[in-house]
Amino acid sequence: MSTPGRFITAEGIDGAGKTTHLDAGEAWLRAQGHAVLRSREPGGTALAEALRELVLHRPMDALTEALLVFAARRDHLQQVIEPALAAGTWVLCDRFTDATFAYQGHGRGFDAGVLSTLEGWVQQGRQPDLTLWFDADPAVAAARRAAVRAADRFEAEDLAFFHRVRSGYALRASEAPTRFVRIDAGGSPEAVRHAVLSALESHAATR
Repeated sequence: MSTPGRFITAEGIDGAGKTTHLDAGEAWLRAQGHAVLRSREPGGTALAEALRELVLHRPMDALTEALLVFAARRDHLQQVIEPALAAGTWVLCDRFTDATFAYQGHGRGFDAGVLSTLEGWVQQGRQPDLTLWFDADPAVAAARRAAVRAADRFEAEDLAFFHRVRSGYALRASEAPTRFVRIDAGGSPEAVRHAVLSALESHAATR
């Protein structure tokens, strides 16, 4: 029977630079001999990717948004994440439930109690083993986004929205301090990369 894998998530507001540094983290884990699966949320399965397109591009209220995100998450967990972890694979996921509490909960002002209920139903206790929180100033992140791509529904929100989202992440981090590692995403690429690899190395050493 294989040793279960580990579930590592990357969180942060749009433009914080998660994807670039996940590439480095994936390469480092593979160099240590780990099987690694990269995924994202919403997404990761055909159904979840279809729901992602709706969430990112169709107008809807916060409850509809949350329901679609959790529906995508349920399929992602059942079809991809849980089987990979059971097989001993390390899963690196760009966003998970912390994003829902930050974006729908704090950004949209939606009821955190409802989100907690959905979290319990959908995840059945599953939480990441490690969460890398790429914490960036919303103005800096907005400038980065504008330089590389057209905005989706979330990215088109104003700075006040992203300040609320950032506060939501800070609250989640305070509630799970042993799971979260804050990464100063405003630092140089080299400094951010070093912080990411240090967090992964520390986590890997706990096995």
